[in-house]
Amino acid sequence: MEWFEAVILGLVQGLTEFLPVSSSGHLIIGKELLGVESADDLVFETLVHAATVLSTIVVFRKQLWDLLKGFFSFRYNDQTDYVLKICVSMVPVFIVGVFFKDFVEGLFRSIFVVGLALVCTAMLLFFSDMVSGPRGRSSVSERKGYRNGISYWQAFAVGLGQALAVVPGLSRSGTTISTGLLCGVRRDVMAQFSFLMVLVPILGESFLQLVGGEISGSSIGVLPLVLGFTAAFVSGLFACKVMIALVKKARLSWFALYCAIVALLIFIFA
Repeated sequence: MEWFEAVILGLVQGLTEFLPVSSSGHLIIGKELLGVESADDLVFETLVHAATVLSTIVVFRKQLWDLLKGFFSFRYNDQTDYVLKICVSMVPVFIVGVFFKDFVEGLFRSIFVVGLALVCTAMLLFFSDMVSGPRGRSSVSERKGYRNGISYWQAFAVGLGQALAVVPGLSRSGTTISTGLLCGVRRDVMAQFSFLMVLVPILGESFLQLVGGEISGSSIGVLPLVLGFTAAFVSGLFACKVMIALVKKARLSWFALYCAIVALLIFIFA
């Protein structure tokens, strides 16, 4: 991978991470268009995902600081409740990461898998947009008075969606937000919860690769890794607030249409 290809792919990651269109799928598409060989490891993908996670931390720094202060007050308050629900949501993806890592890595070698997963993303986005109904209607969480706008069972269901979204082309944000909407969580609540729940899994994977020596043993050079990370972080900072606001307000069916068109192009030209 050349340095300019790493920069382009980093920019793609940063701009697509916050939209329900699958950043991992777009990374694979970008590699195909640039003629970049797919590496046998997922170091580059993990690092650029970590970069956008860091940009999320910067954007949500006030909320995260508030959560940490409340959690370490060692009493059950709104912050503790929110953190525990994020922990519950991470259980399914932890199981997938431990027991199915090799299988997941194999999926990143096929652009055809990306096309199929994008079709699934499109269907999920469209269906959840239809089921969630008018914007003014109160959600299940509101009617039942769930703390922080989401219950433990809804958090776990969203976590199942995140675990399925390890498949490239199946949008993580799209899957989690759609799952939340189908379970009766309000859109703005899901938008924030969706981006905060991914912090620990991605940063944890990056840390394990760092201490395990996978980064130094990667088939991709150090310079492309650094430049790709930087590009993803900078573009993520630029895009985060705009994209999150867009996800909150825009109809998910428009993103569904985009995913369907990209999938069709993959099937025609790949």
